[in-house]
Amino acid sequence: MKLQQLSLFLENRPGQLREPCETLAAAGIDLLTMSLADTSQFGILRFIVRDPARAKQILEEAGMVVRMTEVVPVEVDNQPGGLARVLAAIEDAGLGVEYMYDFGAASRGDKAAIVFRFENPDAALAALNAAGIRVPAMEELLAK
Repeated sequence: MKLQQLSLFLENRPGQLREPCETLAAAGIDLLTMSLADTSQFGILRFIVRDPARAKQILEEAGMVVRMTEVVPVEVDNQPGGLARVLAAIEDAGLGVEYMYDFGAASRGDKAAIVFRFENPDAALAALNAAGIRVPAMEELLAK
């Protein structure tokens, strides 16, 4: 299953993270997982919420530029070699990983959840399926 991820470009200066977080909080939207990458001039805030279309609309109405992309959550064995197994399946299919980050709220015991951005998410899903690697649905990721 693919998830919709929202991305915001932010100036790399103090206080830039606060506005989108406060805007989403005021609308009752909880950030489920996020990643922040930066350069000397700007940062990219990537995050997943339950209702990405609504979050995008709210942020755009607040004057922010938001991009929506497809990402793939992958269940990884939480043990040495677990991530390597997933990466091998992707590499064996001739695919690459653009970036990845932890979906910490969904990691439990012997399983971790990692969010991957692939150039071709459908091909990645097929490769993961062929290798017997689980791709959980959003409901599974959020189950307590």
